[in-house]
Amino acid sequence: MKSSPKIRLRRLSNLDIQYVKNTRRSDKFVFLSKFLTSPKQVGSVLPSSRYLTNKMLEPIDWDQVRAVAELGAGTGVFTRAINRRMHRKAQAVIFEADPMMRNRLKEQSPNLNYWGDATELNHALQQFGMGKLDVVFSGLPFANFEQDMRDKLLSEVVESLKPGGKFIAFQYSLQMKKQLQERFRSVKIGFVPMNVPPAFVYICQK
Repeated sequence: MKSSPKIRLRRLSNLDIQYVKNTRRSDKFVFLSKFLTSPKQVGSVLPSSRYLTNKMLEPIDWDQVRAVAELGAGTGVFTRAINRRMHRKAQAVIFEADPMMRNRLKEQSPNLNYWGDATELNHALQQFGMGKLDVVFSGLPFANFEQDMRDKLLSEVVESLKPGGKFIAFQYSLQMKKQLQERFRSVKIGFVPMNVPPAFVYICQK
């Protein structure tokens, strides 16, 4: 799937812009507090930057996508961007283990589906009546997980994708490169310096 030049985003009003600013401030506070209590699960002290968001979402032709999943949604930086770009006939399921964050996401984007445990990806798709996925986005800190957990998550992702589907994930190192190359026929890596910390973006195709 190739990036489409025709991404239809609605024009933001002054009230919308103020809401976005307030949401970003709130995101930073929530993210920091969650990092302090659960650093291994959160993985970073700040939410992802707009530069990282754009890098994650740009490889996708949103007019063609009908089924999407996001793993480790956190405060919803990617979730909101996905929701703005999704075709009106598309479905998405958003995974976030933290109940408070998940409820917050539901309030912000009530039209999407939500689930807690990312290792239940394919079970969740069945529950929501969704078929195979066009793309899976991930903000999960794989480097913080035990190998068994990494294997389980990646197996779920590969099984969930259509042939040619994409798994797009950001990490703060190249630690996952070899493991991803073993599971996907194509793995491309981008780098986003304008993020705290700077991040690598893995674009993997089944």
